[in-house]
Amino acid sequence: MIRRLVSALLMTLSLAAAPVAHAQDRPSGFDFYVLSLSWSPTFCGSSKGKNSKEQCGPDKKFAFIVHGLWPQNEKGYPETCATTEPRRVPEELGRAYFDIMPSMGLIGHEWRKHGSCSGLSQKAYLDTTRAAFERIKLPADILAAGSARTFSAETIEQSFIAANPGLRPEAIAVACEGSRLEEVRICLAKDLSFRTCPEVDAKACTLKRITVPPAR
Repeated sequence: MIRRLVSALLMTLSLAAAPVAHAQDRPSGFDFYVLSLSWSPTFCGSSKGKNSKEQCGPDKKFAFIVHGLWPQNEKGYPETCATTEPRRVPEELGRAYFDIMPSMGLIGHEWRKHGSCSGLSQKAYLDTTRAAFERIKLPADILAAGSARTFSAETIEQSFIAANPGLRPEAIAVACEGSRLEEVRICLAKDLSFRTCPEVDAKACTLKRITVPPAR
């Protein structure tokens, strides 16, 4: 009798100590995507960028590149989800996306932290990332500058909105690194249509003067 009671008590304690599986940590358990477009000249002018020869070498002239395609919830986001896919992205797969994500370090990190939560295979996730990038028309006035220019956060948002019918102010957020343009984040439904994202939008940079270093 005592042995059965002890066994039941141990079983109860082990269940109490077990990690709780949160819905947000399940692959595919998310509400929408955030496509994060990084302004490469700002990154390449930083201390981190100086060590990224694949993206920032003397012969590299990237403008907007994909920082990541992030599964997102209305509140918060899942990250580093359990998946049957490998943690490492093979170089022979990743290199096919270097035109939009120009380093294996970036691709591997984004797959582990964000792509693993998409419910997709590595290739399907990267293909979806490319489709999301190609869904966006990049504004010419940002891309064409041959020297550093200054815009407000609102002007940058409006440039994207004007170039992309259906994109609304509540679906896009500009991120700054100091007073420089860091990223533009655009919220997309799972079918890659535009959709609003109040939490993401609320964290946008609101500076009136943002420097945009030239891409070439």
